[in-house]
Amino acid sequence: MDRQNPTWVRAQLAAMAPGTVQLDMFSWNRRLARYVKAGQHEKTIELYQEMQQKGMSPDNFTFVPVLNACASLRALEAGRKVHEEIIQSGCKADVFVGSSLVDMYSKCGSMEDACKVFNNMPSRNVVTWNAMILGHVKCGQGQKALELFHQMQQKGVQPTPVTLMGVLNACASVFALQEGRRTHEQIMESGWESDVLVGSSLVDMYAKCGSMEDAQRVFNKMSSRDVVAWTAMILGHVKCGQGQKALQLFQQMQQEGVQADSVTFVGVLNACASL
Repeated sequence: MDRQNPTWVRAQLAAMAPGTVQLDMFSWNRRLARYVKAGQHEKTIELYQEMQQKGMSPDNFTFVPVLNACASLRALEAGRKVHEEIIQSGCKADVFVGSSLVDMYSKCGSMEDACKVFNNMPSRNVVTWNAMILGHVKCGQGQKALELFHQMQQKGVQPTPVTLMGVLNACASVFALQEGRRTHEQIMESGWESDVLVGSSLVDMYAKCGSMEDAQRVFNKMSSRDVVAWTAMILGHVKCGQGQKALQLFQQMQQEGVQADSVTFVGVLNACASL
């Protein structure tokens, strides 16, 4: 190619410009984010390892998708290795990286590690709090999840539907009906009662707490119902000794075209056994 050609000159200048490496990192990070979004979590980790082999230094935009991949795969040891690399890189103070670490440890069932990261974070966002609340619920520590929710409110952090679903699940797990009712009031004030996932969590909470009247009221108001809402109602009636009502609900559920899952069938079998 003619080296006097302006196009060639511009290409060479671009190649020597400071920022070329950053553009390279941007491309790697975009690929990592794309793989995670597509659910290709193993491929995400493989790409991360390939990036390191090529001498690229990961940054905070790299660590977030890689930690998300580890969380989805429940790959605790891989997540711990990434955590070590985060500390070495100096990115640990970043709120998004910290939140991803908390989420990874929570989903991998290591709440001790999640708490250590959480306690050392200089700042936290709602994603961080949500990860801690949901993690404690998953580990059967519903009361601790409710305590964290109260702390979150005291800090002035506004809950999201994900937060409230976690809180309702915590209430259901420890049969905290009054706490669940207060959360329901907050949901109505926020206008999230129409959200099908929040509504299903409300039905589930009331049913597990033995308040079938409240569960029925929420269920009746729902514009659309998923399998979680139907199953919660079926199991709730079985728990209250109303096997016939549970079977009637199962028939209605089938008529509306909602596909039952394994939990639904357990409820139906228990309803049959109770007759």
